[in-house]
Amino acid sequence: MATFQPDAEALICGEIRLSYRALDERSDLLAAALQDAGLRKGDCVATLAWNTSDLVVTEVALYKAGLVRAPINARLEVLEIRHLLSESGAKVLLTDSEHLEMASAASKGTGVGLTICYDGPSDTVPGFEELLSSTTPIPVDVECCEDDLAVLHFTSGSTGKLKAAMQSYGNRMVLMRKNTMHPDTRIEPGGKQILAGPITHASGMPLMSIFFTGGCAIVMRNWDPVDFLTLVERERATHAFLVPTMINTVLARPDAADYDLSSLRRVIYGAAPMSAQRIQEAWNLFGPVLAQGFGAGETTSGVMFLSTEDHRRAIEGEDPELLLSCGRPFTETEVQVIDDEGKPVAPGEIGEVAVRGPDVVAGYYRDPELTAASFADGWFLTGDLARCREDGYVFIVDRKKDMIISGGFNIYSVEVESVLHQHPGVLEAAVVGVPDEEWGEAVKAVVVPRDGVVLDEQELIAFCSKRLSRMKKPRSVDFAPVLPINQNGKTDRKTIRERYWASAARHVN
Repeated sequence: MATFQPDAEALICGEIRLSYRALDERSDLLAAALQDAGLRKGDCVATLAWNTSDLVVTEVALYKAGLVRAPINARLEVLEIRHLLSESGAKVLLTDSEHLEMASAASKGTGVGLTICYDGPSDTVPGFEELLSSTTPIPVDVECCEDDLAVLHFTSGSTGKLKAAMQSYGNRMVLMRKNTMHPDTRIEPGGKQILAGPITHASGMPLMSIFFTGGCAIVMRNWDPVDFLTLVERERATHAFLVPTMINTVLARPDAADYDLSSLRRVIYGAAPMSAQRIQEAWNLFGPVLAQGFGAGETTSGVMFLSTEDHRRAIEGEDPELLLSCGRPFTETEVQVIDDEGKPVAPGEIGEVAVRGPDVVAGYYRDPELTAASFADGWFLTGDLARCREDGYVFIVDRKKDMIISGGFNIYSVEVESVLHQHPGVLEAAVVGVPDEEWGEAVKAVVVPRDGVVLDEQELIAFCSKRLSRMKKPRSVDFAPVLPINQNGKTDRKTIRERYWASAARHVN
């Protein structure tokens, strides 16, 4: 696009606005500077920073130079960062001033030989602009094969262990291809997509697809519902990718409908479940523009999709159950719901979601045991429990580790949470199993009330009793001002659960 529309805007982040020409030139400078520093194809470069325009420049530069990108979540602690730097074998670390001290401490004893600060030089490290000005501006284009490693996508599993999914250049090309093929995800020239979360992870996945089709990426430095609403109105944004917790904070704004959101063509949500009640509220606010994607770091791209048309059919009463679905398999990907022996279950039965396709990674970096446990015959075992309708729509019921076993019955947290979200006074809810002498585990709900609403425990339990079987209803309800969120922006049921199991003699796995 730097050739065909060099003056068109490619990137907006805060006060920074880059044209395609500027993005191309700055990424060439960084790619050349890293080569001047001795890096060669296949070497690893880590990033540790809040959202910034230069994170986008870095991603483009690393692809040009055939380098491996290791994006580190900016919310991690020193020991976790050191572990990731060591595991990835990163030779260069790019960070911001806020993380510089942490980055310096974490890189000790690792293979990092050069640390660069996006915000300028310090007494100990060079600055990003100084690095760019130190090299000759030449086009960089290192040829890569489909199997060459492109990104080490760090993600945490149910055990809490950080693992690196090995996303190849081929996997990343499939991601771009799928996003440009589907009408709900394709950005037309002149379109503008807001990326609201950390672009080191799910929010950054559409970046190359946006650039490939000549659109503009609007990267939010951090999440704020008012900033988001203002951006849509001011920039006439056409697309946005949000996680449900973000949508909840927008819906909680009493003035949200005062903003002009008429430019929006699609609001895609994903990365965590969203209740049917919240989906309908978001539809009323944003308009008929919602779509849902389902994927994982191990699948590189979205592998199931619930289209805007699917949402319309559900909300207008043609097929209301679809609001509980994560959609159907997306273009090139195969999805099956399987039993413990790896065989597909019958429609309506619950099994584990397994995914196969050219976007599925080969495994986890330097972890053959975990790879063997999570991948089988080309299939990635997601750990998500689901049922599948005869027409192919998949309905996630829980994570394997989030399933509650009470009195020998399987109870799925998501099902109970979905009912709680139907209550007009409930903003957010998380359901976990807690110790119970008689039943082994009992259903506990932790609820965040809407602003100004006072909720009653027994009234909520009675509300659920009318909509759930006796064994599934919460036995108790606790109230909280907020729910803990994990590093990927999802409700952290593990942290909630541990609070109740801390003093138990035996923990349920």
